[in-house]
Amino acid sequence: METLITLQAETPCGLNHIVLNVRDLDRAHAFWTACLGFRHVGTWQRPGPEGAPLARMRFYSGEKEGKLRHHDVALLEQQSLPSELPRHLQGLNHVAVTYAMREAWQRQIGFLISKGMTPDRQVERGATYSAHLRDPDGNEIELVCERPREIWENDIDAAINHAVALPVSS
Repeated sequence: METLITLQAETPCGLNHIVLNVRDLDRAHAFWTACLGFRHVGTWQRPGPEGAPLARMRFYSGEKEGKLRHHDVALLEQQSLPSELPRHLQGLNHVAVTYAMREAWQRQIGFLISKGMTPDRQVERGATYSAHLRDPDGNEIELVCERPREIWENDIDAAINHAVALPVSS
């Protein structure tokens, strides 16, 4: 991927989504759907040893002008976490910041690299291009730009389950 370097940070469009750590995915699912009205749009599950689920995750969307997004909120089940969690694991898993165009996203990555902040990983997902890094307090920040809607809107679940590692720019 070509890295574009700018002298200042790119202004994002806003937040794209949040991912929350939850202990009981079914209980959290009921809250986000039945109580808050979000639509369940996809499920991701990473298989563990002998096919048992290692991690479960569900994705939820609000609706605007009759259209769903790929997701606004995701819930990542963390059953193995101790009851007294360190502060950085109490709820927030990561926050995603969105950029209007891929070029702006690339310029922002180039800017961060020029400041010595190389992303931990970059991924082409079904609905987005993503770069992941940590803020000074260790919070995970995902920088995203959305892929064209027609690529993912007819099968959001498939888009959520698609991920291809990209070379990390340096």
